[in-house]
Amino acid sequence: MSDLNARFDEAVNDIQNAEGDFKPSNEMKLEFYALYKQGTVGDVSGKRPGMMDFVGRAKYDAWEKCQGMSKDDAMQKYIDKLEALK
Repeated sequence: MSDLNARFDEAVNDIQNAEGDFKPSNEMKLEFYALYKQGTVGDVSGKRPGMMDFVGRAKYDAWEKCQGMSKDDAMQKYIDKLEALK
């Protein structure tokens, strides 16, 4: 496993197990979600969820904004975003 992958896995673990006063906004959660999906899966695929699936549609749209970003860039941005919060 590369150093980037190890740091990314650690950052994901930090976010998933966040304790205390850390209460990210919905917008911040979507940004982390989009970078996570881009870093692990790559470009968004499939149909955009319907109008009544508000959460699914917001996630899809956030992920779609990362279209074309490499997996490594997405992982690094995820790590950098978390570091900026610390």
